[in-house]
Amino acid sequence: MTLVEVTIAIVIMAFAAAALLGTMSFVSKNSAESLVTHQAEAITNAYLDEALSKAFADPDGVGPEASRAQFDNVADFNTLPDTIVRSPNGAAIAGLDQYRVTVIVGGGALGALPAADVLRVDVAVTHLMSDTVVTASGYRTRF
Repeated sequence: MTLVEVTIAIVIMAFAAAALLGTMSFVSKNSAESLVTHQAEAITNAYLDEALSKAFADPDGVGPEASRAQFDNVADFNTLPDTIVRSPNGAAIAGLDQYRVTVIVGGGALGALPAADVLRVDVAVTHLMSDTVVTASGYRTRF
């Protein structure tokens, strides 16, 4: 092999390495975003499921409740801003401090049901570092 051939081989290998590293960088970035989105979806669904599992009307007639552990009806979740993700008993969940949760409960229309018998629950989870926002909505009826 001559010096020219060796130089050309090195240049070709450098271009191949640069292309490979660029591809790996793209894949790792998208992989992290996918993880953030998946985690935000799981948090959103957990909060929505919890809210929808509560009674339509306040069973004890006292509201709103003082803490999330005492929430006994859907309306107690209205305007819930969790600056950190918490379990249903109110304990902070480690490792999820970059997520913020907002819950809004209001009236809704659902088919032929009277508006007074329908509540719409909207949950939004935001990841602070990536600006990822995941939202979900559900309905709770009196019946």
